[in-house]
Amino acid sequence: MAPTCIVDDMSAAIRSGEMNIRVVSRRLVKASDTSIQPHVAPVSNLDLYAGDVQVSILCLYPEIPPTANGVFDAVVATFETVLPSLLNHFYPLAGRIGTNPVSGLPELLCHNQGAELIVGEVDVALGSLNYGLASESLKKIMLPYPADVPLSVQLLRFACGGFSVVWGNNHLLNDGHAITMFVRMWSELARTGNIAGKLPNHDRSVFRARSPPSYGASLTAALTTYEERRLINVLTAHDSFVDRLYYVEASDIARLRDTASTGQQRSTRVQAVSAYLWKALAGVVATSRVPEKRCRMGWWVGGRRRLTSPATAIDHNYFGNVTTYALADATVSEIREKPLAEVAAMVRNAITSPDYNEHIQELVDFVEAHKTEGLMETAVVGVGRPTLSQSVFDSFAIDTDFGFGKATLAMPISNFGRLCSGYLSVSSQPGGDASWLVSAYIWPRLAAALESDEQCIFKPLTAAHLGLKHSTY
Repeated sequence: MAPTCIVDDMSAAIRSGEMNIRVVSRRLVKASDTSIQPHVAPVSNLDLYAGDVQVSILCLYPEIPPTANGVFDAVVATFETVLPSLLNHFYPLAGRIGTNPVSGLPELLCHNQGAELIVGEVDVALGSLNYGLASESLKKIMLPYPADVPLSVQLLRFACGGFSVVWGNNHLLNDGHAITMFVRMWSELARTGNIAGKLPNHDRSVFRARSPPSYGASLTAALTTYEERRLINVLTAHDSFVDRLYYVEASDIARLRDTASTGQQRSTRVQAVSAYLWKALAGVVATSRVPEKRCRMGWWVGGRRRLTSPATAIDHNYFGNVTTYALADATVSEIREKPLAEVAAMVRNAITSPDYNEHIQELVDFVEAHKTEGLMETAVVGVGRPTLSQSVFDSFAIDTDFGFGKATLAMPISNFGRLCSGYLSVSSQPGGDASWLVSAYIWPRLAAALESDEQCIFKPLTAAHLGLKHSTY
């Protein structure tokens, strides 16, 4: 299929493919507080562990409410008016990502160069997109932005009268908790004129390595250098994985929880669905052409609420990365044969058993000793046993109403390059019934297994699930 056409010109769109995006304006928005002194800020070891990777939060709004007279210009005016004030509290996002000339490590050039604000028009309706395939819907409306820009805000108006907001950011500066905090504070500031409660904390000195750094052999095995010689080639990556978007109904999650629970232990939603996915993965691995006895599940775990010791406890409003990775490994036969409740218990143990105070300190120390190498979880790179990992944005509170109603979709979207492991990102529909919206980068055979399962847990996402009317114009 022909690619989306992006025209950075105010005169006319050049037609190519099924969607045409005309960029109406592109400008830089600076923080308005001139008393903030320009400075250079180092990144933390946990930021380096997260990596210099672009990850966006994409929000869809089906219509502009009558209170705004249905005018898209009112949306744009809100961003132009309020964004400078928001950047006063998130000053690094108005800067640039640079490289320290001595260490060669990334650093934040907080000189108020300005965040990007892009306004564009799309010649199709939101309801006409194929939401089951990320490449045919959400990824088509994300505009590229420079690698050194920490924040690119993209506003697109669709032919149906709805609009999208893309919060393009870089994982080097924040994790899921932090970026959803940013969107939440944006909505509060735009809607009410102020931010109640504690403001973001940008002090990255909270994560200090011990001298000398200290870590165990298990962490050495769990991490590897992220370099070309350890990655599969681009053709293999392209042909081995598919990008899917799924809808998981709240009632199906509740049913899985009931099955995955015992009289002594009630499984969480994540544990229950993870157990179901692990069984699906094991079933696919069992029928592979090349035999494999084991398979793995992994989870990116938020560290803020798990850090309890005085040495590692941090502010809940810390704006940076505090995420680590938990991994569970088992035989294919064990996962297939055990009842869902026992597999859920294995999931629960993998996530809750680590001493996160010591683990994250070890992680900080490990990065200190390998700062220039570029690190990645060995299982996530994809070598060895098949691994399916999850990031659960459902656990982060997000407010998408900045004066124009709640979004009908708000979820992280990213590209996976040459990684050779499966990945799921779980979000809730804003203001919905606790159903899940899932972005999946998985093997075609696993996608087929999920979509053909008689329980029909993972349903391809449709415009109807999002409350969008199908339209061809």
